[in-house]
Amino acid sequence: MGKGIAIAGNILVDKIKMIDVYPEKGMLCNIRSQKLAVGGCVPNTGISLAKLSSDIPVFAIGRMGSDEEGDFLIRALSENDIDCSGILRSGEAATSYTDVMTEISTGQRTFFHCRGANALFSPDDIRFEELSCGIIHIGYALLLDRFDEENEEFGNEFARALHMAKQKGIITSMDVVSEQSDRFRKVVSCCIKYSDYITLNEIEAQNVSGVALRDFGGNIIEQNLPKACEWFMEHGVGRQVCVHFPEGSAAMNCKGEFRQLPSLNLPKGYIKGTVGAGDSFCAGILFSAYNGLSLKESLAAATCAAACNLSAEDSISGIRCFEEAMRLQKEYGYRESIKEI
Repeated sequence: MGKGIAIAGNILVDKIKMIDVYPEKGMLCNIRSQKLAVGGCVPNTGISLAKLSSDIPVFAIGRMGSDEEGDFLIRALSENDIDCSGILRSGEAATSYTDVMTEISTGQRTFFHCRGANALFSPDDIRFEELSCGIIHIGYALLLDRFDEENEEFGNEFARALHMAKQKGIITSMDVVSEQSDRFRKVVSCCIKYSDYITLNEIEAQNVSGVALRDFGGNIIEQNLPKACEWFMEHGVGRQVCVHFPEGSAAMNCKGEFRQLPSLNLPKGYIKGTVGAGDSFCAGILFSAYNGLSLKESLAAATCAAACNLSAEDSISGIRCFEEAMRLQKEYGYRESIKEI
């Protein structure tokens, strides 16, 4: 296997603005404070991975504008020793960003998103002939316009990108975003047989597989977790499918081994934010794949990485090195939300 992990896909800036009240249309509110934070698959997953292990080379691949927001992202990635040579920059479109309007009194957030340069990022921007990494992770399906475009041979461009990576002998990984639309299953289904690893939350897994994972009361249908995982493996996932949810996670590998693990029993007040928790979970899965950890160890690593993320308001500040992250198991223990298998 080649050395290092490449993270390709969405790169953006979150412009977090604290406001006194959310105004009615045509009215005014006051911005009390504001700050920039990284966002998207590449910064969130890439920096989480780099913090988990300084021994794994991490490569960022994507598009951004020639602007201050792009400079900010490059600094944030570079400060975490991430190779940014695969990021294309131009004045054709602004760096993608989200205005996050947060009402101070309630914490209620409203998002205004500009797709910007992410909408121009395509599989042809990935220099596959130059890649020497062992794993490439691409995210997010349904938020990369050029990747979601139809392709006669592969179904869509996202699947073509995964295929090109596999042709180079690179292990492939992907994740998606939740979207309520009739295209969800179609877009993701095209990619499954070209993915060695796929990581989804329970809603995404349910929407793609058709296997119900929550009942009408909102409870996890535990007996259906292996059924959903089986569906993905039967439809071509190469090595491992993982489904994560607030109560825990479940995974199955190509040998048919199934494991599930509850989430950590975090104390009241521990959770400061949930932004990027799924990306940190994904980083734990990628770390485990790179280091050849068992299925059970992989779920534990991803669970602890996500728990670290929850300790901070932004997507990266809470992440710790692997050894420190794993100590959370002894510190807090696991909930009884689902059975451990």
